[in-house]
Amino acid sequence: MRHFDHIDAARRKHLFYRHPRPFGRHDDRDVLAVALGATLYCPATRPALAADIERAARRGVMSMVVCLEDAIADDEVEAGEANLVAHLRTLHARSGLRGAEVPLLFVRVRDPGQIGDLAGRLGDAAELLTGFVLPKFTASGGGAFLDALEDAADRSGLRLLAMPVIESPEAVYAETRAEMLHDVARLLAKHRSRILAVRLGATDMSAAYGLRRPPDLTIYDIRPVAGVICDVVNILGRADGTGHVVTGPVWEYFSQGERMFKPQLRQSPFERQSAAPLRQRLITADLDGLIREVHLDKANGLTGKTVIHPSHVAAVHALSVVTHEEYSDAADILGVAGGGAMASSYANKMNEAKPHRAWAQRLMLRARVFGVAAEGVTFVELLEAADSR
Repeated sequence: MRHFDHIDAARRKHLFYRHPRPFGRHDDRDVLAVALGATLYCPATRPALAADIERAARRGVMSMVVCLEDAIADDEVEAGEANLVAHLRTLHARSGLRGAEVPLLFVRVRDPGQIGDLAGRLGDAAELLTGFVLPKFTASGGGAFLDALEDAADRSGLRLLAMPVIESPEAVYAETRAEMLHDVARLLAKHRSRILAVRLGATDMSAAYGLRRPPDLTIYDIRPVAGVICDVVNILGRADGTGHVVTGPVWEYFSQGERMFKPQLRQSPFERQSAAPLRQRLITADLDGLIREVHLDKANGLTGKTVIHPSHVAAVHALSVVTHEEYSDAADILGVAGGGAMASSYANKMNEAKPHRAWAQRLMLRARVFGVAAEGVTFVELLEAADSR
């Protein structure tokens, strides 16, 4: 699979200086963690689950989570499990999947026992799974999930990866947060070969304070939650070799209500590309807020994002493409041995080889997966191409 393959080849040639490289579910964890991009969540009770997965793949979705936890009611769990198993087995049986690749698939479970049970019930169809999402993850309860994952992987002979979700009250409340996150860091270190990425449950974090983010604001405007994200990145997302990829929190809006503030997208970039209708469509769907939040996710060290609607995916992926300017800076930084500072190739900033090296290394990994935009190609052009119906 490869990002932006749903775009016409001639258009891709115009858009990219360096094209995205293919990847597969058996690639290195570092590659897959970045390749997740916009991870689409859907309830396990969806009546046309297999078709939904295929349709999402055709729209450029590269990772999906089928949810058996908060996305379904307590009395729907048994039916959700049966539906998930039936549809994944159907999907697995389809020869060639009508030309559509299956995204990286994960199941969000409620308890550790579901991991082995579902892997066994899926049989050969378990080959479709990249792993499991582990909710309400703590050091005290997380070990049981990871042990169950190890056991299921050993029994099936498959590489099954974990994405723990930081969202419990212990991670949110100030008096327990630091100790809990350090305990989680030690637990994840013991199971490092199984950990793909750490996810952030911003909805549950907000719930701990009785809050909900409005569409006019980003999660970083909700200060109690922003503080949690800061500490998670500080402890679990370090660039010193001990950290993990931390993914961006969910954007949960997909249609416009009454607006309180002005749109957050400037008109001029869209007018230059004759893309004013695209801007209006984004504003109508409240996606201008999503775009701003993705910018802030990246600035704060987060990679990819949880989304709940296919219309969110194009924006996240377009913003994940490395700009030509970023790539030039990173190449210059990595090309210098022994440190030092230099003016950027674009002559608009100072690049320092030592302080900026970790940033440059991370950026080059994103460039491998999402590509590098051609000189002069903007986010607007990438979004318009990725969002074409």
